[in-house]
Amino acid sequence: MRDATEARAPLAEAETDAASPPGPAEVNGSGAPVGVAETATPQSGAEEARTKATENATETNAEAAEETEVPKAGNDSEGVEAGKGGKAEADSTTSKADGEERTERESPSANGKTHLPEEETLLKKVVEPLQVVEKFDFWKLSLSEKTAYIRKNITVEPMLAMYTIPSVLSSLATQNLSLEKACRVNLGYSDDICDALTRRETANYTFEESEVQKLTASMAGWKTFIQSALPAVIILFVGSWSDRHGCRKPCMLLPIIGEFLTAVGLLVCTYFYYELPIEATTFSEAVFPAMTGGWFVMFMAVFTYIADVTSEVDRTFRIGVVNVFFSIGIPIGMALSGVMYRLIGFYGVFGLSACMYLCSFWYGYKHIKETPKKWSGDGPEPAGLVGFLKDFFEVRYLLETFHTSFKKGANNRRVRVVLLMVVVMLVIGPMHGENTVMYLFVRRQFNWDELDFSLFSTYCVIVNLIGTLLSVGLFSFLLKFDDSVIGMMSCASKIAAGFVYAFATTVQVVRIAPLIDMMNGTSFIAMRAIASKLVPSDELGKVNSLFGACEAMMPVVCGPLYSKVYQLTMDTLPGAFFLMGGVITGPAFCIFGWYYYEARKDRRKAQLKEIKGP
Repeated sequence: MRDATEARAPLAEAETDAASPPGPAEVNGSGAPVGVAETATPQSGAEEARTKATENATETNAEAAEETEVPKAGNDSEGVEAGKGGKAEADSTTSKADGEERTERESPSANGKTHLPEEETLLKKVVEPLQVVEKFDFWKLSLSEKTAYIRKNITVEPMLAMYTIPSVLSSLATQNLSLEKACRVNLGYSDDICDALTRRETANYTFEESEVQKLTASMAGWKTFIQSALPAVIILFVGSWSDRHGCRKPCMLLPIIGEFLTAVGLLVCTYFYYELPIEATTFSEAVFPAMTGGWFVMFMAVFTYIADVTSEVDRTFRIGVVNVFFSIGIPIGMALSGVMYRLIGFYGVFGLSACMYLCSFWYGYKHIKETPKKWSGDGPEPAGLVGFLKDFFEVRYLLETFHTSFKKGANNRRVRVVLLMVVVMLVIGPMHGENTVMYLFVRRQFNWDELDFSLFSTYCVIVNLIGTLLSVGLFSFLLKFDDSVIGMMSCASKIAAGFVYAFATTVQVVRIAPLIDMMNGTSFIAMRAIASKLVPSDELGKVNSLFGACEAMMPVVCGPLYSKVYQLTMDTLPGAFFLMGGVITGPAFCIFGWYYYEARKDRRKAQLKEIKGP
């Protein structure tokens, strides 16, 4: 047939071009490249060109057999025109049926014969060469590339470090200021007595020492209650508001403002040393952070922001990095607190803390990029101060937080959220409870003073930091352990260390306990990572705020509980409260184990779905 004869024309042309680099491979009707073996073994230029031309001729013959008969009567040109019109119509119908785009076009020549277009217009589809995308490997980057990558991915870490360090740095000075005011202002003791108590020369002033500690302890109790109860309520409103508006950045900056106001208030209390009693110091130390959410709102906002800006694969590692920066700030602040207090006094410590809070606020405001804002509430977005307050404290949004957190969803979502809340309380509770009586325990059991306890606390934090780095770098980043496995390791570490603490009778033994307990801090990483993967990003603020509320209430519950247990067992087994902590942590270990079982089941389902296809 004519079409078959004409289809041979590209053969000579293709053979002529065989020495030149082959162009993109033609695609046949099934979508596979014509003339390319399924094994993707490259052919020589001549073979590829000849195969393309042969396939083209075969396709043309098949199409010609299916065409309607070309009219033989009349002018050759008209016949060809009519034939081409019929072919175009058939091609159009075939294109619609097959869903493929056809690019071949033919046009009649002046003498009534047709010719095929140039080679580049014969191609129906262009098949791009396969591109092999290598998996990203941080360790293969050069030093400059690693530095650039780290700088690009650092977001909230410096702000959190500059928030943590002054908080710990000023803690010792704040305690001393409260003791000084209780002695000199509230109780009205003489300078000789108060100076002797400051120098720890308490042999002749046991009664005065007892009275000062009672008053300070009562103020500390009120401070703990205010700093825990008020943020537990505020954080629920903050989480819901941040989800509705898509704003995480203001929630991070607000606690910094509260701590800055605390530092300024302590400077005022120092300036009016004899005019303002200990209640003013307690007010400054407790109310400002509590009204702005304190550490609880800060952590809720930081980890929610990290979940917003990172992929699910990298989330555990990024949360671990944030936790490392937080952990670094604690030993730095503890190491500098006593030295700076002796060198620069109250004014220097509180002034330095205020400056660091300003730096933290400036960094957060300037360098942290807010996630895209979106209003997801009912009606138009409120404007003005009154509208903001009504929207922020709207009770139905508070109820919506509970509804969102406990609503049913895929993969036992409600059960997983509830159990994770239980884990938060079981892990955070013993930590706060032990901190309440830890100093009393080592003072009675090992006859330590403040300096000994401070050095031991710094040692514990450093060991815990090493454990966190090991967990984040090795288990999470390199070995890709599941979050629940990291949580189980943390709980096991906590339970084992509890036995060592409880039955330690020498200083050497008690120093081994932090080494066994070094993985304990990774439970926070595991909990945050699991929580970030349970719910979508627009619900993270609500769920994290509920977790934060549970965390904020633990000092109120576990502080008195541990104090009572220590009071009842101090004459028989002073470390019994460590055993209680192990008992409380045991169910958390089991829940993490259940999470691991569920995670494996989810992975099997995903693999089966991928094999079966859509």
